Amino acid sequence: MEAAQSPWPALGALLVRDGAITPAQLEVALEEKRASPTKRIGEILVAQGATTRTHIARVLAEQHELPFIELNSTMIESEAAMLLPEKLAKRYTAIPVTMQDDCVLVAVADPTNVMFSDELRLAIGMPVRVVVAPADAIEFAIQKTYDGGTVVELMAVEDEPDVVDDATNVDLSHESPAVVFVNRSIAKALDIGASDIHFTPQAKRLYVRARVDGVMREIGSIAGSSGAAITSRLKIMGGLDIAERRAPQDGRVSIRRGTETIDVRVAVLPTAHGEKTTLRILAQGDAPSSLRDLGMWPRSEEALRSAIGQPFGSVVVVGPTGSGKTTTLYACLQELNDPAVSIVTLEDPVEYRAAGLDQIEINPRAGLTFAAGLRTILRSDPDVILVGEIRDEETASIAFRAAMTGHLVLSTVHAQSAAAAFQRLLDMGVDRGLITTAINCFVAQRLARRVCTSCAEKYEPSLDELEAAGMPMAMSGITLFRAVGCPSCNDIGYKGRVPIFEVLTVTEKIITLVGATTRQIHDAAVAEGMLPMRDDGLRLCLAGVTTLEEVNRVAGH
Repeated sequence: MEAAQSPWPALGALLVRDGAITPAQLEVALEEKRASPTKRIGEILVAQGATTRTHIARVLAEQHELPFIELNSTMIESEAAMLLPEKLAKRYTAIPVTMQDDCVLVAVADPTNVMFSDELRLAIGMPVRVVVAPADAIEFAIQKTYDGGTVVELMAVEDEPDVVDDATNVDLSHESPAVVFVNRSIAKALDIGASDIHFTPQAKRLYVRARVDGVMREIGSIAGSSGAAITSRLKIMGGLDIAERRAPQDGRVSIRRGTETIDVRVAVLPTAHGEKTTLRILAQGDAPSSLRDLGMWPRSEEALRSAIGQPFGSVVVVGPTGSGKTTTLYACLQELNDPAVSIVTLEDPVEYRAAGLDQIEINPRAGLTFAAGLRTILRSDPDVILVGEIRDEETASIAFRAAMTGHLVLSTVHAQSAAAAFQRLLDMGVDRGLITTAINCFVAQRLARRVCTSCAEKYEPSLDELEAAGMPMAMSGITLFRAVGCPSCNDIGYKGRVPIFEVLTVTEKIITLVGATTRQIHDAAVAEGMLPMRDDGLRLCLAGVTTLEEVNRVAGH
């Protein structure tokens, strides 16, 4: 009652009551607040040295009938902290502390600011219970917990139930928080070797599918009513705007699983049934040690070695996303890697870490695009340059002009085949003269699944199969393999992938055909010794590495 009858604000009255400040100190603080209305009375008193943030926090907790927490002696649970991204934690001076049944305990410095904040509750994705802590203790906890980066600790899923029970609609708001479903889905996808994870909303359910060895597999689903919570969780992981639902967004996150840290790209795309989120798992490993590791046909490998053995010119690897282009480029760089050679890479992102290379990751937000980065690299005295991808005429022109002026340039472009790459560059607006002068060779590739060696079944193909595959009838009686499925390969019949290639050397004959049809260029290249990609796949079929069905899938009939 004393505080209510006081002429002072409630906070000030409680501080005077406790003897934390004197009435005179409070009057001085109120004078400053009248002069600067945006300042908070508590911060003014702390700045004047009249009291401490801890005492302010204790009084605020009492005033709002909330618990006070000593953060300095409290363990912050990583599972709870990862529910709120660092930027929001700093904005609200708030940090999740622990999971409690069906809610999360959140420490705040000012309960009047965030106690009923819709954005904070939406960001966390589950009910919130607020406690009060000093602002400086929360700021220290944020710095210690997040460590300046976005790293999500992936909880262990051993002995956990499956991601989905098709007979049950899981209600995340009561039975299981969004973070649990997302973590289990990611863990399951990583366990089966996924390269991409798709969270796809449909009319009544949200489906989770993983791309394993290039093929999509459904690994779980959940009631559509939980889709918004799942998407919010994924956006928070990627540092994206959870309030934006109409525009595409891109982000990234590092996932820590045990001792392993995995880089993930997050892409959110609005669809008719809600926002679809795709996670792309970025391979973090050692680069291939040499071209020989790729298993190329000897004459193709010889042609590629000849192209990268030139002191200038360009080698361009073509194929769709996820076809192994970067791996091939790094195999080339390992052949060239020598202390006497200056090698610089410009990538989005850097997928392999390799000693002896200057590796640069583009950052468009900071103005570091492929084109801008390439201009700077050319002023840094390089011998060999790797440009992760040629996406536009500007980047292509800079790269190919560098190839004409004494540099060896390695890059990639999206195209269907080696012969089709010429037209792809022309469509970008690249000058025909640059193409014919600067490019040493095109390497087209795909990744075919390896047949599982534990269950592959031998068989003798029929004459009809040989004819459909383009194999001569004289090959009748050969032995091929078909996929069966066993526990070793999760009943898929395939395990791992192998690249298939075609290497097109830009010869005088090919130069005269630039601008002609893709078929004309392809036929001329074959006449000059190029092994077509499909024939390279058939070579691997005969060696028992893959199957006719798989070659048909990735290289066409």
